[in-house]
Amino acid sequence: MSDILIHCADLPQKTFEPGEAIVSEGGSDKRLYILIDGTVEVLKEDLHLNLVSQPGAFFGEITVLLGTPHVATVRAVDKARLHVIEDGDAFLAARPELTLGVARLVARRLRQVTTYLADLKEQFEDHQGHLGMVDEVLASLVHDHPEDQTVTPGSDREYEPNI
Repeated sequence: MSDILIHCADLPQKTFEPGEAIVSEGGSDKRLYILIDGTVEVLKEDLHLNLVSQPGAFFGEITVLLGTPHVATVRAVDKARLHVIEDGDAFLAARPELTLGVARLVARRLRQVTTYLADLKEQFEDHQGHLGMVDEVLASLVHDHPEDQTVTPGSDREYEPNI
């Protein structure tokens, strides 16, 4: 992904200080961010999901591509420098070489999620309740693609970090 930065040399840059939010969950700006250097964390509510330090990583692409609010918060862990694209739609339309990079990133993420869900399905296919629903979730990911589909994540139980 670092070769993506070659195509971004002319783009504006912004430095984010440790703890500063780059993308806020629930926000709906159409900015696209590309990591130049530093480390950022991805959070869903207050749950830490990932650390990202790979130059060329994109953030905000789901909101740009689907027109939905941001699904997570991205926050600088240390001083992080990113390219900031104010109009992500126009940018991706004008730069097909980067659009292909975003498509590959989204495809990799989908493959990881699908692989994970397939593993869960195999482990818990005989269970009832939420774990037994993995088959339905996996089938939905693979076969259902309505543009206006609303996804409401969550479960009936509260998050329990010590389990």
